[in-house]
Amino acid sequence: MHINGKEIAVEQQGEGDAVVMVHGLGGTSNSWYPQVGPLARFYRVVRLDLEGSGRSPAAGTLSIASFAADVIGVMDALEIPTAHLCGHSMGTIVCQHIAADHGERVKSLALFGPLAEPPEAARQAIRDRAGVAREGGMAPIADTLVEVATSAETKAHQPAAAAFVREILMRQDAEGYARTCEALAAATSANLAAIGCPALLVTGDEDGVSPPPAVKALGARIKNARLLVLTGCGHWTPIEKPAQVNASLLNFYGNI
Repeated sequence: MHINGKEIAVEQQGEGDAVVMVHGLGGTSNSWYPQVGPLARFYRVVRLDLEGSGRSPAAGTLSIASFAADVIGVMDALEIPTAHLCGHSMGTIVCQHIAADHGERVKSLALFGPLAEPPEAARQAIRDRAGVAREGGMAPIADTLVEVATSAETKAHQPAAAAFVREILMRQDAEGYARTCEALAAATSANLAAIGCPALLVTGDEDGVSPPPAVKALGARIKNARLLVLTGCGHWTPIEKPAQVNASLLNFYGNI
């Protein structure tokens, strides 16, 4: 799909109210594949590869603002006036900015492994990861993130989920991933006080990127937000705990 002068890969399934799903750093539209079947029974599920990720090549400098503009552009192209926004990791920042700046377009927020912006201590590490991608490719990054970003339970009892995380990372274009790292490192918080829609914040008890206390603090800054912590789960929430994520989404949307 041609959006804002670039090619953005988009998939959609189902009918009904739209649920637009935005992946995080290193993810693609397939990060949400475990959610498609259950949600598409009741909703129009729209998933995109952000510019620089998956099948959407990096055409220029990337930023949270450009990602948000592309999500809005996809909604416009598909004639979706309002949608439930569902984000993972970096995608939660994108969704928060859209909800704050274009509240009339957003029915709800479901945020998995959420953060408002990277902690200052993490910004240089993310920039350093961009350099690793450019110099050494994606394999060392994939191995490191599988180890540190998935739970002990996932690695021991769901090796296929760990393998999926490794594969999705290794398949990324190194330059696109590096530019996405730089976009995330430069991210700043949305105006959280401007978000008025219902919000669900979900994280894992072993999520080192979005630990429960930090997510609880984030939820306290968003009106109408509630927190769910999944046990035995790391940062790749939709992949590590698909059944619980699917149930949480269906319950959340069913009560709006």
